[in-house]
Amino acid sequence: MSANDERALLTDLYQLTMLQAYFDQGMAETAVFEFFVRKLPAGRNFLVAAGLEQVIDYLETLHFGADELDWLAGCGRFDRRFVDSLAKLRFTGDVQAVPEGTVFFVDEPILRVIAPLPQAQLVETRLINLLQFQTLIASKAARVRLAARDGLLVDFGMRRAHGAEAALLSARASFIAGFDGTSNVLAGMRWDLPLFGTMAHSFIQTHDDELAAFEHFARSHSKACTLLIDTYDTEAAAHALLPLARRMAAAGSPLQAVRIDSGDLGEHSRRVRAILDAGGERAIRIFASGNLDEYAVHALRDAQAPIDGFGVGTRMNTSADQPYLDCAYKLQEYAGRPRRKRSEGKATWPGRKQIFRHRDKTGTMTGDTLTLAGDTPPGTPLLATVMQGGRRLTAAPSLATLRDHVKTQLAALPPELRRLDPAPPYRVEISAQLRELARQVDARQR
Repeated sequence: MSANDERALLTDLYQLTMLQAYFDQGMAETAVFEFFVRKLPAGRNFLVAAGLEQVIDYLETLHFGADELDWLAGCGRFDRRFVDSLAKLRFTGDVQAVPEGTVFFVDEPILRVIAPLPQAQLVETRLINLLQFQTLIASKAARVRLAARDGLLVDFGMRRAHGAEAALLSARASFIAGFDGTSNVLAGMRWDLPLFGTMAHSFIQTHDDELAAFEHFARSHSKACTLLIDTYDTEAAAHALLPLARRMAAAGSPLQAVRIDSGDLGEHSRRVRAILDAGGERAIRIFASGNLDEYAVHALRDAQAPIDGFGVGTRMNTSADQPYLDCAYKLQEYAGRPRRKRSEGKATWPGRKQIFRHRDKTGTMTGDTLTLAGDTPPGTPLLATVMQGGRRLTAAPSLATLRDHVKTQLAALPPELRRLDPAPPYRVEISAQLRELARQVDARQR
């Protein structure tokens, strides 16, 4: 879904029922909400913030269409005066956020909305929806990148993504996190992502002879050809394509790679590499796919399998092992007074907050301080204003810029956090000032 077809009714019913009640009571003073993650998913040592650009697009274009207003007026739940007031609703608030691609941890707000209460409340559902998904995928993809080291990584997950928007946004999030491209053609058009693709087994099966299929495809795609060689017998196919590879090279259109999509990828890659090398085709690369994730890629790398690139799909695009984040968008201040939720297991820190990041002399991250927005402890503040008065302050950064930021962030992580195994938690210190404010709010609420 793009900003051009975003709908205000893509929300939870209770946002609108609350807005009706706020309207009835005249409650429209400034509210402050923050988005944060309560707990890291099992096995994760860090998260990578993503989705901010889609949030900004959504907020800038937020409005109720005439058909949405007509439906609300006719559904029997809402007062007509309230529905009529929604015709003028636009987002006029401010947003502070950490840059996309920033590594973050538990309880650290990566986005803050400051706006009249009805506006700040209404956007909760869609903001969580956008931030949670891309952050989830970018964080998984970053782990795949760390496992793959310098190997080629391609997003292969569109067909099993949970819907069209998920397929597009996972291609974007994985590219930011370090993938080299995607098979998703619309994502390539929309964000100028590098496109990669090979062929399906069905192409081979439509031919009576496998080698004829290889030659047919290679002649059609002489500038960039990767042949899928595991439809029948992987090693036999590698032997069979050698004469074709020599003919194509002599014609100035060398084969680029072969793809293996099934079986023992490590063992097949060793045998195929030996066959290609013995046939004088050392330049042909090996690309592997098939239910890969960071653990499988890491195991293949550790075993020194001669694989040059990986197509990673289902398990990354759905974050299969951890398919959701325990995240929230909570009220921190209303009408100038800090607010705090004290529910068991879900208590929040009140007020507007800032994250200060600490590094050692080598640039390695050593810990964060979570404190009030007005405090100035040592360290680098992470949240900055990105929207003011309902409008973005700067143009969207390029995805290349975001990729570079993620790369720098991952390099600055302590080595133990870059590993796939769970590590001791990164230190996030809650400042004395924030603790004192929480005490004061608790005392007032009692």
